[in-house]
Amino acid sequence: MTRIDGRKNDELRPVTIQRDYLKYPEGSVLITTGETKVICAATVEERVPNWLNGRGTGWVTAEYAMLPRATDERTNRFRHSGRAREIQRMIGRSLRAAVDMVRLGEHQIRIDCDVIQADGGTRTASVTGGYVALVDALHYMVDMNMIPDMPLNGNLAAISVGVVDGDPLLDLCYAEDSVADVDMNIVMLDDEFVELQGTGEHSTFDRAVLDDMLELAQKGIQDLIEIQLASWH
Repeated sequence: MTRIDGRKNDELRPVTIQRDYLKYPEGSVLITTGETKVICAATVEERVPNWLNGRGTGWVTAEYAMLPRATDERTNRFRHSGRAREIQRMIGRSLRAAVDMVRLGEHQIRIDCDVIQADGGTRTASVTGGYVALVDALHYMVDMNMIPDMPLNGNLAAISVGVVDGDPLLDLCYAEDSVADVDMNIVMLDDEFVELQGTGEHSTFDRAVLDDMLELAQKGIQDLIEIQLASWH
């Protein structure tokens, strides 16, 4: 099929990662994937949630929101929908997979993901950009002698895949996502899967289609990791 923006089926939208986007956070990023734009800001806190006090381990968590005119219609500011809560839990789970919590010590890092423009893939962009902000915050902690070394488990990124008109596609924009027969969000830590979210929106799908989507996602995530790594050079 011919895609709306002329991309190949296995091609990412143009991706840019602008580090140090905000003045005050310990790590901050503006990530752009096609027309989707998300600001990710990392805050280091010298405390942990009450249920972790005294356990010698840290925590990474996330919050997610859309600005009122991130989409074609205005949404209410600070409206915490069930969808937003589900997305921020997914972002937090994903980012925690990238960090050794024991080596992090009794510190918490909050990643705020604010969508300023949405055209599909906001949660996966939040994971991919949030990881870069998280790594910068960890570098800050090392520089400030808050932790002895980088407590990273690997490189983390996320991407959407789907089936539209029978064709598996990588990195769906909203127009594709809204008509997809199958829609998946996939998170990987290097070459291992962290999270798979998949739904047969308008049809069932077999193992062969699933394998095709996983292969597309793995390629796309490796491309995203290369873009992340390039942002530090």
